[in-house]
Amino acid sequence: MAASTALTRNAWVCAVLLLVFLVTSVSALIEGLYCGTQSCYDVLGVSRDSGKAEIGRAYRQLARRFHPDKYQPGVADESRESAQEKFLLIATAYETLKDEESRKDYDYMLDHPEEYYSHYYTYYRRRLAPKVDVRIVILVTVCAISLFQYYSWWSSYTEAINYLMTVPKYRIQATELAKQQGLLNRNKEKGKNRRSKEEIREEEEQIIRDIIKNKIDIKGGYQKPNVSDILLCKIILFPYHLCVYVAWHCSWFYRFFLRGEEYGEQEKLYLIRRYMKMSQAQFDSLDSHQIEEFLQKELWIKDKCEVYREEQEEEMKLKMATDPRWKRYRRWMKSEGPGRLTFADD
Repeated sequence: MAASTALTRNAWVCAVLLLVFLVTSVSALIEGLYCGTQSCYDVLGVSRDSGKAEIGRAYRQLARRFHPDKYQPGVADESRESAQEKFLLIATAYETLKDEESRKDYDYMLDHPEEYYSHYYTYYRRRLAPKVDVRIVILVTVCAISLFQYYSWWSSYTEAINYLMTVPKYRIQATELAKQQGLLNRNKEKGKNRRSKEEIREEEEQIIRDIIKNKIDIKGGYQKPNVSDILLCKIILFPYHLCVYVAWHCSWFYRFFLRGEEYGEQEKLYLIRRYMKMSQAQFDSLDSHQIEEFLQKELWIKDKCEVYREEQEEEMKLKMATDPRWKRYRRWMKSEGPGRLTFADD
């Protein structure tokens, strides 16, 4: 009797262990992920130890059999619809197992079925991830912005040159320089080499344009574009400029705070630009007599610079108050301004 009871108990234990094993195996396969409730290895008829070559060979054999374009009724004992569904499952299994990272995630899901939500996150993160490398996207974007910058700056520079070509002052100076350099000396041309008046005029215009480009220093927003100023070059040279910036400030602190040296002209101009709250391009566009005035008034001293700025603001207010155009504008705003506009029908 005791022996019979022991056998019965062992049979129940084995049944329970077998049931747990089956439940665990089934729960490892999640509907909607990879091959669903079927194992990708079983779909291709390979084992977990199979290599890429064996997996690829198994996929090609099954694809030839179940591909919709090669389907032949009665050969695969499948209908066209079921053969198409089978082929989609085979393709999904192959896409899952041919990639090392995807296969690694799939094997981890089979070995750790209890991490249910983690498998969903891993699957959809890989599925929805961009196919193109983000670094390539950033590089292409930066290059596109840099090309647009350079084209825009070059258009502004060309516009400035075209304007200077119409200013008599600069045109006369450029013509005189061209004559001094012997570029506009007209030699009488005879025979077949004789050019028309239009060709001679175009050549002279080009000579004057080249002299204006080379002799006139255009600053500010219309200056000649420099490749080193575009975004791509700035990003590449950023570590260098950062080192120069840190070294410059350390040198400034050592020379003028620790050693007490006097400011040179460049240092004075830097302080003036800083206290005047002007960009480098704005400061470079100033006339030389304005810069000389700044130096004479010692505007590198902060207190004097603030006094100068206040005087300039008061002068501007006084000019606006006495300017007839501003007076007419204020009268219009007072009597017929935006708040008093009406429709003609009213």
